[in-house]
Amino acid sequence: MSAWVDAVLAKMRGSGAHALEVAALERRLEQLVNPGAGLVPGEVLEPVDELPRLEDLSMPGLEEARRLLDRVAIVKVNGGLGTSMGMTGPKSLLEVKPGLTFLDIVVKQVLALRSRYACRLPLVLMNSQASSKRSMEFLERNLDIKKQNVPLEFMQGNEPKIRADTFFPIDWPIEPGLEWCPPGHGDIYVALAVSGILDRLLDAGIRWCYVSNADNLGAQIDVRIVRWIARRTIPFVMEAVRGTAADRKGGHLARREGRLIVRESAQVPPDDTSVGDVERWRFYNTNNLWIDLHVLRGILERSAGGPALPLIVNRKTVDPSDHFSTPVIQLETAMAGAIGLIEGAMAVEVPRSRFVPVKTTDDLVVVRSDAYELGLDGLMNPKFAGDPPVVSLSREYYGLIRDFSTRFPAGPPSLRLCKKLDVEGDVTFGSGVSIEGTVKLVGARQVKDGAVLRG
Repeated sequence: MSAWVDAVLAKMRGSGAHALEVAALERRLEQLVNPGAGLVPGEVLEPVDELPRLEDLSMPGLEEARRLLDRVAIVKVNGGLGTSMGMTGPKSLLEVKPGLTFLDIVVKQVLALRSRYACRLPLVLMNSQASSKRSMEFLERNLDIKKQNVPLEFMQGNEPKIRADTFFPIDWPIEPGLEWCPPGHGDIYVALAVSGILDRLLDAGIRWCYVSNADNLGAQIDVRIVRWIARRTIPFVMEAVRGTAADRKGGHLARREGRLIVRESAQVPPDDTSVGDVERWRFYNTNNLWIDLHVLRGILERSAGGPALPLIVNRKTVDPSDHFSTPVIQLETAMAGAIGLIEGAMAVEVPRSRFVPVKTTDDLVVVRSDAYELGLDGLMNPKFAGDPPVVSLSREYYGLIRDFSTRFPAGPPSLRLCKKLDVEGDVTFGSGVSIEGTVKLVGARQVKDGAVLRG
């Protein structure tokens, strides 16, 4: 074994990491030394022409639905801080609709389902060290959501960042916390086991978990999928959407040697120009996953380190706020990668309404606008025809929340009839502005109150 591998593993063990976590890291280190580590060239892949569709699945009766949902847990990946938008706290506590954060709406969704079907349906967050305190303080104030017999959270793991030049673990005494990083959301499988939550759920009679990102408010339980999984004993299901221009940088579904796989944007070689072809790569990963917990426990018992997920090599600087600090490599995996490893895993085509992620302020202005209406049950109901509006805002003037808020002082414009909005430069929007069709604005300028802009 190489000296740098020994050093990384020694640092991991020295932190008190669980044997499963150490084994998972050791596998990623072995993957790293392979030529082209973390890259999946398009020429080894075939496109996916069609998938089973949610709309074709049959609806169970009320009593069958209640029995099925009583064996489901909802897991939200909640480790992100929204640092790319200038936030310092959990992104899930960002306001989405007036007075309501992501977590407010997630709680509304869960409580509405518990009430409708008279089922348990526990909610569990996968938090990071950075997101846990404030997220849990928020949930602790909600007495109704706490009525469950499993914990409300489990923690995502941490592993050493490694130097890009030597592969040895980085030493950063100025701020030792920056020597560590989460191993991507693919860590969920090991983290469920290490935390004891996997056993707690199984002991409580929970068979499946529905996993999604906390910033995707379209990810809601659909009893048709639960029934389909239960009747066909499907061990793993990924929800996929038809690709649009907005998905070009997302993880797309493909076949490799006959198996379904997901190729994330970070796994695309620099010279692969086909990746933005949404006609060829037709289906895109939503990160809405259904997992049979019995199957997962079997995998963890057979394989040290859990599912052998494809490696993602993330190149950064040790201090993300200082682009001149030492370059490092973060070894990550994506949870959807399990679709290519679990025998019998499937994907299902779902409507775009189940995929409403907020990764940037471009996405935020759309969900805050009248393009989506929030129902009493917490569902984000689309009010546009066809595909959702595609918004591109100047990163310089809108990339950070504080700058974004300054330029939308009266809230977002109406985007219900918008197809595409491009904003270049410093543009401030008045109240009651409507965008229709395809519109491009170039600043500096002020859009007057009540203006209707048509492309």
